[in-house]
Amino acid sequence: MSGWDEGAVYFSDQPQFPEAGDATTVSPHAVLTKFKEFIRNFEIEQNCFPYREALLDNPKRLLVHLEDLLAFDSDLPSLIRSAPADYLPIFEKAAGEVSSGLKMREAKEGGEMEEPLPKDVQILLSSREDPVSMRLLGAQYISKLVKISGISIAASRVKAKATYVFLVCKNCKKTREVPCRPGLGGAIVPRSCDNIPQPGEEPCPIDPWMVVPDRSQYVDQQTLKLQENPEDVPTGELPRNMLLSVDRHLVQLIVPGTRLTVMGIYSIFQASSSSNSHKGAVAIRQPYIRVVGLEDTNEASSRGPANFTPDEEEEFKKFADSQDVYSNICTKIAPSIFGHEDVKRAVACLLFGGSRKSLPDGVKLRGDINVLLLGDPSTAKSQFLKFVEKTAPIAVYTSGKGSSAAGLTASVIRDSSTREFYLEGGAMVLADGGVVCIDEFDKMRPEDRVAIHEAMEQQTISIAKAGITTVLNSRTSVLAAANPPSGRYDDLKTAQDNIDLQTTILSRFDLIFIVKDIRKYSQDKEIASHIIRIHASADKFSGDNTDSKEDNWLKRYIQYCRARCHPRLSEPAATMLKQKYVKIREDMKRRAHETGEAAPIPITVRQLEAIVRLSESLAKMRLSHEATADDVGKAFKLFDTSTMDAARSGINQQINITGEMANEIKQAETQIKRRMGIGARLSERRLIEDLARMGMNDSMVRRALLIMHQRGEVEYQRERRSIVRKA
Repeated sequence: MSGWDEGAVYFSDQPQFPEAGDATTVSPHAVLTKFKEFIRNFEIEQNCFPYREALLDNPKRLLVHLEDLLAFDSDLPSLIRSAPADYLPIFEKAAGEVSSGLKMREAKEGGEMEEPLPKDVQILLSSREDPVSMRLLGAQYISKLVKISGISIAASRVKAKATYVFLVCKNCKKTREVPCRPGLGGAIVPRSCDNIPQPGEEPCPIDPWMVVPDRSQYVDQQTLKLQENPEDVPTGELPRNMLLSVDRHLVQLIVPGTRLTVMGIYSIFQASSSSNSHKGAVAIRQPYIRVVGLEDTNEASSRGPANFTPDEEEEFKKFADSQDVYSNICTKIAPSIFGHEDVKRAVACLLFGGSRKSLPDGVKLRGDINVLLLGDPSTAKSQFLKFVEKTAPIAVYTSGKGSSAAGLTASVIRDSSTREFYLEGGAMVLADGGVVCIDEFDKMRPEDRVAIHEAMEQQTISIAKAGITTVLNSRTSVLAAANPPSGRYDDLKTAQDNIDLQTTILSRFDLIFIVKDIRKYSQDKEIASHIIRIHASADKFSGDNTDSKEDNWLKRYIQYCRARCHPRLSEPAATMLKQKYVKIREDMKRRAHETGEAAPIPITVRQLEAIVRLSESLAKMRLSHEATADDVGKAFKLFDTSTMDAARSGINQQINITGEMANEIKQAETQIKRRMGIGARLSERRLIEDLARMGMNDSMVRRALLIMHQRGEVEYQRERRSIVRKA
């Protein structure tokens, strides 16, 4: 029996004083208890526990503010920020345990009471920090918590993503469950089976495991594409986009065109080897963001904070109570442009907008105001558009030639990896809740212009392409600038020939301005001195940024008014409006009888609605909830100087023909017909000179030509230089 207790000395390696290096590593169990304490015991005020209440209300998800976590325990947020992939599952487990602890015990079959099993709770994080720019996300952010903002441009279909994969061995039928990495990662399947073969039994081969899809556990998953906000893109660069992966309760919350702020884990995944360039590159991975918190920046709060400080609100209210708010705001609109007071008023109304109305039967009436500027080159039309793009809380600027129907509304694109179709919103969808500025409106192809019709009146964009049938919102105002077909506005032509757009699109514009370049000595002198003054003093003011502050103030004020104020017409204003509208229709009818021509710009019910919207936007400027008769009067004045003026313009006003003039014009016509056979071509100048030698008046010859052109007897060619006589 000797030696049975020899030799072996047993000890446990537990140092009495742990080294300083080990103190930083926190055990998962300690963190779990901290998280449970936080959910149970965090209180805002005496006996008010927000997270406990939230778990009882909705046991599936819990929105946690990182500021609250910081107030409770200063270590927890830094742990979550530095290693979110490790600590978020612990947090979710803690939330599940607390949630089951808050519930009553349940009776089982045997009759004894049991604790309910912990359910899965999804933790969503939010924080008040500023978002990081998408361009700054680099390798140092991998597997850290980041916050970015942008516009979602595409959303995939919902897929099922396995959380646990159920495996079975081909040979010995042994089963096991393997956890899956969250996000876009896959499961790591072991290479060999750990079954010990019995004597006479074949050992399991290598790679014996088969996946049983029916018995695996799944969650919903969806991928989104997030593009930079247009105002954050540096000049001359293309906007970047980022892949987002959302799962469980965040799925199908986002439609393309929504502005988002996202909290997520910046992760990497092995892209499928579809691109040949990266075939040999083993260690190259693609980044994506696994979303752990979504904030939908809605219309009012898009672009920066919607929460206005009390000082700002007081300043805005004080400004709204002052005497002449309307003229004050109009002076702030494009101060570098001289004159054009009416256009500035119209742009002010467009920026503030009327109020949207939803009727009981589901019909929605638009509250956005559309404005068309039509006229000569160099009358600052594009400058107005650029100013609105800078000042409106949300704005997209496009040019007529460079935009197609798909680019304005929405395009269907095939995903390169999954080969499925998805929608990408265009300019009208991205500017939802703002303004679309379209320059060179007349140069657009007619089939592309038709695409805007629905967006301008119904404020939706319907799509049925490639198996996708859907309706997208585009609650936008349209500010368009166009030139007449001959380049300049021609007073000798009728309004119809000058405004070369279809009636269908013209009636959708609330205000149509004809901007002419009038040659007047005093006015030219003032404009010249104004422009020279601006050029001379441009550098002096660039040092102090009062101008940008003014712009920013106007932007904030517009935002505030649009968010807080939705005016309606008062009774006296409504009766006044009714009488005026009926009177306008009567006048138009009488004029049509006298001239025998239809008005180039029709005055329809849409124009009545336009005046309602203008009155509402004038009320909104002074933060009033009721549009008065005074507002209606101002709106009518604006409408009269713009659309009515355009409807009245053209040749019919200038010609008050006496009997002698009519005779002269007739003589000129016969001479022209003698000079030109059918199909003959002649230069206009030469024809007028020849007839002047015969003693005819130049202006009478021109008028005769115009009248013949209206009847379709002659045709102008080569930019009105030569005339062809038609049959």
